[in-house]
Amino acid sequence: MKLSEQTRSVSHENALRGRRWVVIDADGRPLGRVASRAASLLRGKHRPDFTPHQDAGDFVIVINAARVKLTGNKLDDKLYHRHTEYPGGIRTLWAGKILETHPERLIETAVRGMLPKNRLGRRLYTKLKVYRDGNHPHLAQQPQPVAL
Repeated sequence: MKLSEQTRSVSHENALRGRRWVVIDADGRPLGRVASRAASLLRGKHRPDFTPHQDAGDFVIVINAARVKLTGNKLDDKLYHRHTEYPGGIRTLWAGKILETHPERLIETAVRGMLPKNRLGRRLYTKLKVYRDGNHPHLAQQPQPVAL
């Protein structure tokens, strides 16, 4: 087999060099569409040199999280469970209540569920930044808007 026919993966340095900052506006967009696009960008699946075992994705900023849309009856029917780690400490909240109090958590939870369940997924999750309104402190990184 010739050298040019071999499959090669991107080096770690080239993967880090190719990262950029992107902005997703969640205003009026369905939660699943926003989350799946953010997870894909975090993993780097849009890049031609995508490698499943490397962190080659972009930094993702999601703005207007309070205005994300939930279709159907999900505001009243969709439940989110968490546990306090104490006996009997299960806590359950409806999606509508979370959207009122902490809308960032809806998007963060949805994106986290779409990332790998290992240390790579935990590292990718740190590159997600979610904000309630249109203001964010990352203007120095010159983020590019991304269409859904």
